[in-house]
Amino acid sequence: MQLNQVKAIITGGASGLGHAVAQHLVAHGGKVALFDVNEEKGQAAAKSLGEHAHFFRTDVTSEEGVTANVAAARDALGGLNVVMNCAGILGAGRVLGKEGPMPLNTFASTVMVNLVGSFNVAKAGAALMQNNEAGEDGERGVIINTASVAAYDGQIGQAAYSASKGGVVGMTLPMARELARFGIRVATIAPGIFWTPMVDGMPPQVQESLSASIPFPSRLGKPEEFASTVAFILGNRYINGETIRLDGAVRLQPK
Repeated sequence: MQLNQVKAIITGGASGLGHAVAQHLVAHGGKVALFDVNEEKGQAAAKSLGEHAHFFRTDVTSEEGVTANVAAARDALGGLNVVMNCAGILGAGRVLGKEGPMPLNTFASTVMVNLVGSFNVAKAGAALMQNNEAGEDGERGVIINTASVAAYDGQIGQAAYSASKGGVVGMTLPMARELARFGIRVATIAPGIFWTPMVDGMPPQVQESLSASIPFPSRLGKPEEFASTVAFILGNRYINGETIRLDGAVRLQPK
C-alpha cells in the first residue's frame, strides 16, 4: 500500500507514538483520523496536521462509541484502509503491594484499554474494510497493533501491563489468519523504551539509566523510528501475522 493512498484511523493519535505515525502518514500524502480520549490535545493535534487530519473523541473500550466513530471516520476520510492501534495505559502496580493486593479493577482496566480496546477498534475497522475494492494481491486493508517488549520480559510491577500486551501479541496471528480471506493483513509492533511524554517527565539520571540499558544503539527509541516501521509494514504486503520487536536488542531486567 502506498502511503499517499492511506486512509487511517490512529488510536492514541493525539500524542506519543500515535501522533508520530499520524505526522509521518500525512507528510507522505495520507489521511488520518485521530482517536483519543483527550479532547483538547486531540483537537490541537488534528489542527497541527492540517486538512488531511480529523479528530474523534473516542473511548476505545466502548463498543457502540467505537463503531459509530469508525463509520464517521470512514466518511470523513473518504474511505478506510488502515487501523493503527496506539492507545494504551501503563497500569503499573505490584500484585502484592505495600497497601495490599492489587485491586482487581487496576488489572481489569489495563486489559480493557490495551487489549480489549485494540480488539474493539480492529474488528470495527475490519467490518468496514472487508468491503473495500481489492488492490494488488487482493489487499483491502491493514491492521497494526502496538504491543511492548514487556509482553515477553515484563518487569516486577508490570503484571497487568505485560498481560495486556501479551494478549495483543497472542491475537495477532489468529486474527491475521481469519482476516486473510478478506485481504486484510494484521501485524504488531512491540516497541522497547521510546521517547514519549512520560519519559520526558523523568529525571535526567533516570533517562540516562534507561538509555544505558539498551545494547545498541545505546539510546531511547525515537517516535519517528516507530512511525517508519509502520510505513514499512504498510508498504510490504508479505508482512502478515507477525510481531516485530523494535527495541535496540534490549531485554528488560526483573526490576
